[in-house]
Amino acid sequence: MPDSTNDLSRRTFLASAGSAAVVGAALGAPALAQEPKLKALRVIAYNVYQCTGWPKDRALGKKATALGQMPARFAYELALYEPDIVNFSESPSEQVVQEIAERLEMHYVRFPSGGNWPGTLLSRFKIEDAKTAPVVGGARPQELFTRHWGHATVQLPGGDSLLVHSAHLHPSDEKVRLREIEAMLAAMRADLAAGRSMLLMGDLNHRPLPPEYPLWTKAGWVDTFAQVGVGEGLTIKSDTPASRIDFVLAAGPIAAQVREALPLFEGAFRVNTADEQSFALSDHLPQLAVFDLTK
Repeated sequence: MPDSTNDLSRRTFLASAGSAAVVGAALGAPALAQEPKLKALRVIAYNVYQCTGWPKDRALGKKATALGQMPARFAYELALYEPDIVNFSESPSEQVVQEIAERLEMHYVRFPSGGNWPGTLLSRFKIEDAKTAPVVGGARPQELFTRHWGHATVQLPGGDSLLVHSAHLHPSDEKVRLREIEAMLAAMRADLAAGRSMLLMGDLNHRPLPPEYPLWTKAGWVDTFAQVGVGEGLTIKSDTPASRIDFVLAAGPIAAQVREALPLFEGAFRVNTADEQSFALSDHLPQLAVFDLTK
C-alpha cells in the first residue's frame, strides 16, 4: 500500500499546467529515506462506461447505481488485482472518481474531454506534469480528441519515472482516428527517440489491424498482449467478447519487461449470460499488464 505520509495528499486537489485536476500535492512532509525500487508494476486499462453498469436495463444494476454502490464495487473489484496504475476511459463524475481513488488509496489526474467522455489516470505513486491533449504547436484541433488524450509522469519508488499516456480515440470515424494517432505520435517523437520508458493505455477503438495498428508498432510501441498474451485477448463486450480494442502499449526499456497481459473476463467485470439479471461493471473488460522491473 502507499506510504502513510501521502494519506492527506490524496485528498488535496490542484490544477496542473495542462488543465487536468490532480490529487497528490506535496504538503511539506519531512523527507524520508529513499524507497527501494519497485520489483513489479501492475497496470489496468479500463473503459468504465461512466461506472453505470452494463447492460443498463438490468434491474440489479440500476439498483446498485441508485444506492450509490458503484464506486465501492469498482474499487473492490479492481483491488483484487493489486494495480499500481489504472486508466479509465469514459470516466464518471469527479465525485465518483474521488471515491474510487480514496478506496484504492491512489492519486489521480483527470483529462477533460473535447466532448463528454473524460479520462482518468489513477496511481499508487505520485503523479506529476499532467497535460491534456499535448499536441505539437499548442491548441487541440476541435475535431480531434473528442474523447480524451493526456499524459502524466508517475514517480516510481526508487527514483525512476514513467511517462503514461491515457487515451480514448474516436469510435466511428477512421479518418479522425488516424489523425489523432498522427498527432499523438508527433508529440511522442522525442520521447520515443530518447528511449524513455512509457506506457499508452486506453480504449483505442481499433483492432490490432491496419490501418491504425501498424502506426503504433512502426513508431516503436510494443503491444503487451501481442508479446505475452494467450488467445485473442478480446475486450468488448463483457457478455460475449468479440473484439480487442483496449490496449496497454509500452515503449523504451519497460517494453522488454512485460511478463503478463490479459483481459479480465471474470468476476464482476463480466456478464453471466445464463443469468438474465446479471450485469457487469462496464461493457468493456479491463486489460491487465504486469511488468517485471527487476530485469
